[in-house]
Amino acid sequence: MLAPVGPAVCVLARTAGRTGTLAGMSDGQGEILVVDDDAGNLLAVEALLEPLGQAVLRARSGREALRLLLHHDPAVIVLDVRMPRMDGFETAQRIRARERSRHIPIIFLTGVSAETASAFRGYEVGAVDYLMKPVVPDVLRSKVSVFVELHRKNAALAREIGERQLAEQRLLESQAQLRALAARLISIREEERTRIAREIHDELGQFLTGLKMDVAWLRKHLGKDQAPLLDKTETMRRLIDSTMQVVRRIATGMRPEILDEMGLVAAIGWQAKEFQKRMGIRCRVRLPASHPDLGSALSTAVFRIFQEILTNIARHAKAGSVGVQLQISAKRLTLEVVDDGRGIAQAAVHARESLGLLGMQERAQLFGGEISIRGRPGRGTTVSLSIPLPAAPQPAPA
Repeated sequence: MLAPVGPAVCVLARTAGRTGTLAGMSDGQGEILVVDDDAGNLLAVEALLEPLGQAVLRARSGREALRLLLHHDPAVIVLDVRMPRMDGFETAQRIRARERSRHIPIIFLTGVSAETASAFRGYEVGAVDYLMKPVVPDVLRSKVSVFVELHRKNAALAREIGERQLAEQRLLESQAQLRALAARLISIREEERTRIAREIHDELGQFLTGLKMDVAWLRKHLGKDQAPLLDKTETMRRLIDSTMQVVRRIATGMRPEILDEMGLVAAIGWQAKEFQKRMGIRCRVRLPASHPDLGSALSTAVFRIFQEILTNIARHAKAGSVGVQLQISAKRLTLEVVDDGRGIAQAAVHARESLGLLGMQERAQLFGGEISIRGRPGRGTTVSLSIPLPAAPQPAPA
């Protein structure tokens, strides 16, 4: 049994008039746990702390305090040192041994002045302070209020962190959904391009071929004395040939047959030659002699990225030559395109208006890849694409 808390405290205890283990429900701002085997001292300390406006949990023993701590997270524990069966030191040790309660600050109270030397033991078992009875009310309230305020700020910080983590998680989910939508849109666009290219090549090409055959038949059945008509049929034949070339170019631009029939490496080489022929910019190309099967989706993505790089060079670089190097190993695909043009400004790389660059980044990210763009004023631009390749399935054991 402890010595009395003190005359002033006892007066407050008599006016408190509260009973029960829980003096009030927590408002989420931090409870205070008071542990003392003397009911009068419990009420007295509770009355002392009443001006703080915090809910107070009362425990008549160390075991009862430990049970309360299974369901509560108080801001601070005011713990009597001398209690039967389990004293304050043992109670503090057990509190510190639990992960849930190990960080709760403990203030020891003792009513025997000769126990000053035992304060060191209190600090050893995890106390943050050690007060003698009779307690000065303002001192106790001041010390407890510090930990209540700290608990309140920690709770607010934890809520803020939780809200930010939730917001980040929702942002990541939104980005994943947008990326999935972008992937679906890209897939639909490629399918539509393939369909339109096939229809243009097959159906329109077939119509033009039939028309050319009809013009040839008509020319064959015209007499030599019908020179104006012969000249007209020759003009029609040339126009049909030109139209067929335009149709072939449009169909190839929408979906090159070489990409589907011969694969990415051949398509990269073909596109570089076409670029050199059309733009007059010399292209040096280094391609792998052999490579694993990349699949249609990845091959299409890399080819479209390469096309966009060449388009940017034609529009903005003012280059005289371009170097292209494609490397494909078992684990990674890398594509590097270097031009000797005026060099892209770093601000342009991250500009919102650079939709072509953003599209390249998006295509690469769909396969877990990345693109780096480095420009040096007057010394050209280097675009590097790196995409990890999925591991080949291992053969089943015999």
